[in-house]
Amino acid sequence: MLFLFCNLTFAQKKPATKKTNTAIKIKPPKLFTVLGVAKDSVVMPVDQAKALIGATLKVTDDKNNPLTITYYQFLYKRKAMTEDEETGKFTPTYSIASDYFTSTPLPVKWTNIIKESLVAGEELYFFDIIAKDAQGHPFYAPNVKIITK
Repeated sequence: MLFLFCNLTFAQKKPATKKTNTAIKIKPPKLFTVLGVAKDSVVMPVDQAKALIGATLKVTDDKNNPLTITYYQFLYKRKAMTEDEETGKFTPTYSIASDYFTSTPLPVKWTNIIKESLVAGEELYFFDIIAKDAQGHPFYAPNVKIITK
């Protein structure tokens, strides 16, 4: 009985099998982001920028296949004024309003505010755009920046 017990305790254990995770490497396609006629960084008149702000943000690859936008951030850099409390003097500056979104176009609340207050020298910036292809692979798309004149 002692002999059987000793054999069981000194038996070799099977080595643990390693699971290998082989990630599928996908070469990202060349992507293009467009908001109406705006692509990359553009300078345009205020009226044209107001007309574009309600447009749908679109991402396509180099073969013109559309991708589905799942996430993006938007920043509105607007002119503002600060007051020096001691002198009462006003100084021009900028303030920003920014948020993230999961659908395009921007919500009506945002587009209405921008259409009412947009002036020359302000910026509209779409960035951190994530889009998925037909197979569901996520990719970062190029940013779009509109500067008003």
